Amino acid sequence: MSQKIPNDYSSLSKPRSEFASRADYLDHELQIMAPRRWRPNLPMRDYRFEWEDLVPGMAATIGKIVMVAAVVGAFAAPLGLSSEFVIENVRFELLIAAVLFVILISGFLNPSANLAGTHGPLLPLVPLIVASGGHPMALGLLIGVLGFILGITKGGSILAKLTSNGVCGGLLLYLGFIGITGQVQKLFTWAEGFNMGYLAFVVLIATIVMYAWLEHIQKRWLAIPLGAGMAAVIALALGAPFEFTTSPGVPNMNPAYWWGENTGWQLGLPDWSHFVAVLPFAVLAVAMWSPDFLGHQVFQKLSYPKNTKRVIMNIDDTMMAASTRQAVGSLLGGGNISSSWGTYIIPASIARRPIPAGAIVTGVLCIVAAFWGYPMDLAVWPPVLSVALIVGVFLPLMEAGMQMTREGKTTQSAAMVVISSVLVNPVFGWSFAMLLDNLGIIGCKDRARNLGKSGRWIIPGIAFAVLCTVMAIIGMFPGVPAIVDTFN
Repeated sequence: MSQKIPNDYSSLSKPRSEFASRADYLDHELQIMAPRRWRPNLPMRDYRFEWEDLVPGMAATIGKIVMVAAVVGAFAAPLGLSSEFVIENVRFELLIAAVLFVILISGFLNPSANLAGTHGPLLPLVPLIVASGGHPMALGLLIGVLGFILGITKGGSILAKLTSNGVCGGLLLYLGFIGITGQVQKLFTWAEGFNMGYLAFVVLIATIVMYAWLEHIQKRWLAIPLGAGMAAVIALALGAPFEFTTSPGVPNMNPAYWWGENTGWQLGLPDWSHFVAVLPFAVLAVAMWSPDFLGHQVFQKLSYPKNTKRVIMNIDDTMMAASTRQAVGSLLGGGNISSSWGTYIIPASIARRPIPAGAIVTGVLCIVAAFWGYPMDLAVWPPVLSVALIVGVFLPLMEAGMQMTREGKTTQSAAMVVISSVLVNPVFGWSFAMLLDNLGIIGCKDRARNLGKSGRWIIPGIAFAVLCTVMAIIGMFPGVPAIVDTFN
């Protein structure tokens, strides 16, 4: 019987010199941590800072700038708002996320909650949300309320438990492959824009060689800073155009400015019709959280050593943190759509670091970027951005997916997720494959028999039906007109 480790990190922590390798030291740190949920967690008493925390901090900051700019830009374009507005709102969002949530919640109050990031999968639907008469504040408040309800009732963890390794592995494989493909295409499009398509090829070949070398020497956690720096150096050396355009400054911190009728978003405050218009999108956004959060949690489990259950991200706590961040950010004037912060938790898992110390580093870097301005230009430069996302997020996702589908009949479920996701989207692929897998039609029949009636078909069936209804209403099934359009 294993000996229970007391909840006293400070007395169990040992200096690096007492371990044979740094990897052993980092593993020990993970094994002795005991985060306090929704209570103060203090540096040195409950965790330490290590220089490896810079890796997820840098990756998360780059990812945050890019993703928030993409979401705010997607809202701003159909509303006729300028690029200056987008930059200003992104800086405002960086400060909201850093001070109120990244540092306060994940750094101090609950290190079991992953950082609240940006909802990338919902990005393609933003123009449709605006065209449907949606309002950013109405959308944010509804996502916040629905997400908090799901988190406090532990609905997210229930759905995660009902998702088999095959279904989850297939989802990771799909997301990883689609992500890599998208970034490769974006990089070539950028390079061909100034007749230097070969530049993208050189950068990508160098990235592959670098990643393989880091795998060989077991230093994969260095992939993001080393890859981003290498991509920038190669691109500049070959003559790629680049200039700093965002100067230092402080964003407008007044919510009345952002939600004024002639300032900020120029939309005023939402009324009931705006909430009705965004309701289907809010339901879909929250439904997308479960597979997204599950993928992050599983990757963390695969990357960490044994006996580290206490530092694994809690799905329900992450949902409550992301929901609160969403509601508060929207009320203050931000345009971000929240989710679990993938560009943080994946690099942190690779570097074998827990959530809190890197969260504080991330918060500080986000504050610096928001005030300084210039780092935002470098972070969104295509070679830096694409390489960082490929080596820091999408390649590790594919590796984790392959690892989860090596045994038993998991490949059947994984294949069903992939083809269903290609047909519609990852939310449909996850919910459809989970239903078939839990019914025992695909995957492991013994697992299905042990789930009980609610786990086999009631909960998966309800989830699948609700999601299909929402997707049908807003027209997400290929070749099928949106139900909402038939009544207009």
